[in-house]
Amino acid sequence: MNDILVHKTIDFFQQTFKSEPEKIVLSPGRINIIGEHIDYNDGFVLPAAIDKIICFAFEKNNSDRAKIVAIDLNDEFEVYINEDQNQTDNVWTNYLRGVLNQLKKNGYTVEGFNCVFSSNIPVGSGLSSSAALECGFLFGLNELFNLKIKPIDIALMGQKAEHWVGINCGIMDQFSSVMGLENKVIKIDCRTLEFEHHDANFSDYSLVLFDSNVKHSLFSSAYNTRREECDEGLSIISANFPEITSFRDCKEEQVLSLKDKMTANVFKRSLFVVKEIRRVTQACEALDVGDIVVLGQLMFETHEGLSVDYEVSCAELDFLVNTVKKEKSVIGSRLMGGGFGGCTINLIKKGQEDAVKNKLTGLYQDAFGIELKIYDVKIGNGTSLYIAK
Repeated sequence: MNDILVHKTIDFFQQTFKSEPEKIVLSPGRINIIGEHIDYNDGFVLPAAIDKIICFAFEKNNSDRAKIVAIDLNDEFEVYINEDQNQTDNVWTNYLRGVLNQLKKNGYTVEGFNCVFSSNIPVGSGLSSSAALECGFLFGLNELFNLKIKPIDIALMGQKAEHWVGINCGIMDQFSSVMGLENKVIKIDCRTLEFEHHDANFSDYSLVLFDSNVKHSLFSSAYNTRREECDEGLSIISANFPEITSFRDCKEEQVLSLKDKMTANVFKRSLFVVKEIRRVTQACEALDVGDIVVLGQLMFETHEGLSVDYEVSCAELDFLVNTVKKEKSVIGSRLMGGGFGGCTINLIKKGQEDAVKNKLTGLYQDAFGIELKIYDVKIGNGTSLYIAK
């Protein structure tokens, strides 16, 4: 699949610029196995790069301008490299303008270049196509002009570019897009940015994403409210246990002991965060010994917490998880991402995938009148140069 995308991108580049690209870059989307809504609560996350990518082709053009073509959108734009970039109504270009601003702000100089890109990451499905766009573009310019930017700084500059566009994301998406390794998940400490890779040998199971094909408008307001509720919960915990300055240092019993001092919502949010931080550590332990069944159980527990205590699920996502939970061949499922729509991530026994997909597609259509989208994913490498085989 990716080879087809690479050849398509190279062919388009050759036809457009009548030359061979100097650098080909592959930049992946990402999934998050477990650890949801705790990146802003000093927790751990457990993402991985996947085999859905954006492919970029680059060449220097010996001018003071950059010409960038989005093949899939049948759109292009041109900018003067040394000028400050301003946002435009053409949203996809802003992510790349943001990267160019980051380069300038950090003292890196580039010359004119040509770039085309194409993608097989489903847009709007929660697989972080924007992080792949920022990090792949920056990685390519780093290689083309030998800027010597470290991988961690590519991720951080990609995150800043997204902030400039107006999306106040955490570091997880860009970090996993850059630092991913095939068949490995990354445990990221969101407080220190320290990270470690853990084996993700799912052996007898396949990773399948079921896209609910809905996006409820509650997300933005609810996200901000959840952050406020978590801040309030932590301040109450710290007032009663002065040694605790982070949910990371808090035990479940301590939250339970303060139930009467918190509103019902603040209590539920705080309890979820403390449990979810612990689940990430348990998930790593399960992966390290190859116990995928335990990992799946933790995923079910996370969904229950996101639905009941954190209240960021929706009828469609709950239906998808509750339906597959009845299937013996599905050992784990949960909503993935911010909630109120998007995908569920599922571990399904190999050989049983089609049966589950067909059954769920029909039931979902009957229940909501919505077509279910399905993505098979494998854990792949982070952003890298394409080397022709």
